[in-house]
Amino acid sequence: MIISDIFRIKKLKTTVLQQQAQLHQYELDIHSLSTDIEDINNKRIELDKTIRLQNSLLTDDNGNAVDIHNKILELQNYFEKLEEDRNERKAEFDADINQKKEEIQELEDQIKNLRADIIELDEVKLLQDFGLYKPTYSFTSSSKYKEALDNIRTKQKRMIVNKTAATCNTQWTVNGNRQTGQKMANDHIKQALMTFNVECENAIGNVKFNNFDSMKSRIERLYKKINDLSETTAVTISFEYYLLKLDELAIAYEYSVKKQEEKEYIREQREIQREDAKVQRELEEERKKIEKEENHFKNLLIRLQEQLAAEANYTRKEMIQEKIDATKVELSDLSKALSDVDYRQANERAGYVYIISNIGAFGEDIYKIGMTRRLEPLDRINELGGASVPFHFDVHAMVFSSDAPKLETALHNAFADSRVNMMNNRKEFFKVRLEEIETVVRQNHDRTVDFVYAPSAEQYRETMKIKHINDASN
Repeated sequence: MIISDIFRIKKLKTTVLQQQAQLHQYELDIHSLSTDIEDINNKRIELDKTIRLQNSLLTDDNGNAVDIHNKILELQNYFEKLEEDRNERKAEFDADINQKKEEIQELEDQIKNLRADIIELDEVKLLQDFGLYKPTYSFTSSSKYKEALDNIRTKQKRMIVNKTAATCNTQWTVNGNRQTGQKMANDHIKQALMTFNVECENAIGNVKFNNFDSMKSRIERLYKKINDLSETTAVTISFEYYLLKLDELAIAYEYSVKKQEEKEYIREQREIQREDAKVQRELEEERKKIEKEENHFKNLLIRLQEQLAAEANYTRKEMIQEKIDATKVELSDLSKALSDVDYRQANERAGYVYIISNIGAFGEDIYKIGMTRRLEPLDRINELGGASVPFHFDVHAMVFSSDAPKLETALHNAFADSRVNMMNNRKEFFKVRLEEIETVVRQNHDRTVDFVYAPSAEQYRETMKIKHINDASN
């Protein structure tokens, strides 16, 4: 469908050029007529001058004067007829020009519409023409692919050395010399293999997700073409060698994909390590802070108890006892906080699963479901809303879990069909309604968590107001 549209565009362009050329010719014809009329008018002016001069000179010759007068009338009639013809032809040309302009405009509109269709169908074209690539191999690491690629290329070299990559089925003789004929046959074999290898290397080196099928077809056509062209020399590239090239293409592509996956995995693991390091620093700093406050209140409690024992005044004793009770409450809270820190340090999987959105960056009903072990999870959310996105994220829910990675995985699996990116599961964005997320969380994980439905999206909404005001003033 796309190719036919491209040919149609080319045909329409040709028609437009032809119409424009004809239009230009009409304009030249009109200009030529105008020039001719101008020349005739100039001649008429000169003739009038001549006639007036002759009339002044032939005042005694009435017969000649009458003849000149008649000549003038004839010329005037002739000029009037020329003017009428010019006007008629100009009107015809003007009508043709207007018609051609309308036709050109219509053709240009068709071209514009076809181009729009092609752009709109570009993504569909990729899917239809190239299809979804199905891996031929399933190696667990890039090193395995590299090893397989080396083995394939070693087999190819071995076939070339053993002279089985390409063969000549005829024993040639040159000037009766079979040895010279064999050299000629070897040269033809080398030429065929060189051409095939160079083109295959080019295809393999440029293979991508959207052109694998076309690169494969390119190698298939090349194999057939070289063998067909070599019929006269009886040179044939072996089918086994051809299959090795197809295997090399598949392995090379999957090798590049696996390397990219490993790079992303390493980058993700480094991010996890950095995040874990931040968590440990936060926990350690929080522990030191709590222990410092705890020591402060413990010392205060000792002093207050000593004051209570030494105080004889009943009213003063009551005041000191109230301070002691308040201090014990503070110590209890600090003890609980310290226990929480101990728990978080001992349980590395404890943390928060967050549901956030960014309608200014991604639109509505797009949610990121992620996980953080930070003591203050909003610190992580604020980092995500940094320079990589134009607006801050809005928090819809924050779910604490003793096994945050497990909860995160469960939610990702629940909405697997709603992933924005189906190829990379490390991308945690989902096209789903918030009500669906809330239902899954409440039914299976936490019934008490609060969900916020209306995102503030402050910067985005204020930006839209400013743009609206600017558009209205323009």
